[in-house]
Amino acid sequence: MLFALGAMLLLPVARAERVRDLAAIQGVRTNQLIGYGLVVGLDGSGDQTTQTPFTIQTLETMLQQLGVTLPPGTAPQLRNVAAVMVTAVLPPFAQPGQPLDVTVSSLGNAKSLRGGTLLMTPLKGTDGLTYAMAQGNILVGGAGASQGGSKVQINSLAAGRVPDGAIVERGIPTPFQLGDRIRLELNASDFSTAGAVTDAINAKLGEGTASARDGRVIEVKVPPGANDRVRFVGELENIDVAVIEPAARVVINARTGSIVMNRTVTLEPAAVAHGNLSVTITATPVVSQPGPFSSGQTIVTEKTDISVKQEGGSLIKVPAAANLADLVKALNSLGANPGDLVAILQALKASGALRAELEVI
Repeated sequence: MLFALGAMLLLPVARAERVRDLAAIQGVRTNQLIGYGLVVGLDGSGDQTTQTPFTIQTLETMLQQLGVTLPPGTAPQLRNVAAVMVTAVLPPFAQPGQPLDVTVSSLGNAKSLRGGTLLMTPLKGTDGLTYAMAQGNILVGGAGASQGGSKVQINSLAAGRVPDGAIVERGIPTPFQLGDRIRLELNASDFSTAGAVTDAINAKLGEGTASARDGRVIEVKVPPGANDRVRFVGELENIDVAVIEPAARVVINARTGSIVMNRTVTLEPAAVAHGNLSVTITATPVVSQPGPFSSGQTIVTEKTDISVKQEGGSLIKVPAAANLADLVKALNSLGANPGDLVAILQALKASGALRAELEVI
């Protein structure tokens, strides 16, 4: 009995993910909003209007709408006003009156937005329609001080947020309530995952409920009523799907030298030799002093020394690695830095020893 229990504990545990973690409903998405506005009430840290004429143009237009007309030829030098861009994200099913958080970012050369107030700013979508209105006091997370040419600053002072600073004025219709079907879009195209999700839905909600269209889209039959449809989708999103092993992949960031690989990457036996070539250039100032009573001048020249050093790379046998831990151990045995590992992984891939896809970002 004890032996049977031990054997059961050694069996791999099947993992599962919910449908909501693997896919999203087509058409149920967020939308980006953007607007241009003014921030007032700054403590002398606003735009330098001589260098940002659009700030004055915007201010004059706003004052005209409020019934204030500046005399012709007036060039106000304001330090408490800044032109800003305002951005927000409109969630799906947003209704008029719903508050939104907005991000306010300086557009000109304002030193800080701390203590400023965003004036009423319309937020528009890609179709040019206004979907929200933003206004409120800006919260800036940074801090800074300057005096006598010295400056200390923590985080950015040129951007901040206004919690619940926008009110939705117009909703965006979605195809969720249209037709008798909805479409699930997988987060990543994969035929195995599409088949597994389809089978899990049909097993839970009835055969023929779901059908896969391709490696990314799955059509699902839904009830006609709005209340029944919402409950049905809530049950649909919580269906467990057996996890499909992802494709073996190694992702390399060529700019930072970062390397990330998933657990399905394997390595065949190989031999690797990697040496480093370093070139060092040293410039030493040399003063040439003329002789006494001569008409020569003192000249400063440079003496340049160039040395080339090549570290020998011994041939190292890399054993086969069937899991991620063994693979990392095998690569670390080479003693190479992340930059060298990029070249080594590319060479292993070209030789056929690395069983994975290489993706350079």
